[in-house]
Amino acid sequence: MRSLFLKIFLWFWATAILTGIALVLAFVLQHGSVPERWHAMLEDSARFSGTLAVEAFERDGTASAASYLAKLETNSQVRTCLLDHEARPIAGGGCGTFEDTAERVVASRKADFNFKYGIARVGTILHGRNGQEYIFATELPAGPRAAVGISRFGFALQWGVAFLVSGCICYLLARYISRPVLRLREASQQLARGELSTRAAAGMERRRDELGDLVRDFNAMADRIEQLIATQRQLLYDVSHEVRSPLARLNVALDLARERKGEDSTFEHMQQDLDRLDQTMERLLTIARLDTSAAPEVTSLLNVTDLVSHIVADGQFELEGQDRSIEFKASDNCSVHGNAQLLHSAIENVIRNAIRYTLPRSAVQVKIRQTHEEGVARALLTVRDHGPGVPEVELANIFRPFYRIADARDRDSGGAGLGLAIAERVIRLHGGQISAMNADGGGLCIKIVLPLAGQSGTISSLSD
Repeated sequence: MRSLFLKIFLWFWATAILTGIALVLAFVLQHGSVPERWHAMLEDSARFSGTLAVEAFERDGTASAASYLAKLETNSQVRTCLLDHEARPIAGGGCGTFEDTAERVVASRKADFNFKYGIARVGTILHGRNGQEYIFATELPAGPRAAVGISRFGFALQWGVAFLVSGCICYLLARYISRPVLRLREASQQLARGELSTRAAAGMERRRDELGDLVRDFNAMADRIEQLIATQRQLLYDVSHEVRSPLARLNVALDLARERKGEDSTFEHMQQDLDRLDQTMERLLTIARLDTSAAPEVTSLLNVTDLVSHIVADGQFELEGQDRSIEFKASDNCSVHGNAQLLHSAIENVIRNAIRYTLPRSAVQVKIRQTHEEGVARALLTVRDHGPGVPEVELANIFRPFYRIADARDRDSGGAGLGLAIAERVIRLHGGQISAMNADGGGLCIKIVLPLAGQSGTISSLSD
């Protein structure tokens, strides 16, 4: 059960119901006699009904008394019995129920009270006009059933109304509590997707409770995040602009130095450093753009299988003459909606990362096929190397910018730690997922899942 609303609703409702049941059971199942404060009321009620029954019997006989008691039982849904002074039944439909009560009245010569299951059985001594003694016994609702009567239909109806009313109240209370939380969750998801202008509804901010405080804190946090991201993005652009101009001048100066001094190994090292710095700045700008984008700007229908095939072919060409290789297996043709340049860059980064770290005399294994999960078709691309792998606790961190693992994937192995970070952002923008795991037998396996064209979960606002 993952719904906060349903949890709150059911817990509130169960609490209300169980509390009511506990009170009823504590009252109905209690042992002992009728509480003292009810004795007089119950005895007066029984004495009044019994007096009328005695008068009817002395005036018109047994038939009249029986008729009166029958009407009383029909109207009040209780059993009654009129007996003589020796506890022999005269009239009434429930005399068999009151045998013990009548015997106790005869023995004690005073009123008898017996309480069980919310019903008080009362037996009292009455006197007729000529002084003749009679015993009148009856059942009177004395507990929770006094409120609903003895009718099963009335009992069920009133309990049903109680459940309905408590359910409605608990529903409204649960909705009042959970609705702002769910709306806040939607706002946080939009913020996580890169929609930095998202804020919780203004009406929620006006609440004067803890949820209102939470909404105001969320909006303040969103404002701060938007300002920080905007400042960071502007800083990256400014740094890129400021760095690229000197880089361009350094490249010109390097070309002039070559013309004057001729070829020199020092110039080659300088050129490599300048190219590496230029690529790093370009990748930083790419990450900045991806972090602040909700969807790729230009998209089309792409055959991912062909795209991966071309990237693998380029990698195989570069590995000619080396003791490493690439094995490619495509089980299906997979087409997705996306930006060809971004997806090419993301997949190429993953494959080149595998080539960089796979051990000598080993092969990078690249596979692509269709997979079906929950009725949705997706493209599954796996890239596995045979390198040192990654510690389990570090797997989730390798998609962070500039992150390296000190032992196996340090700066000496090449790269600036931006390739997988770019790949993660590109795949996420295309509605997919990327994950890493250590393969059996050693090496790192990276899985990329992309929604196929026409399937749910693809990126929004696409244009072919």
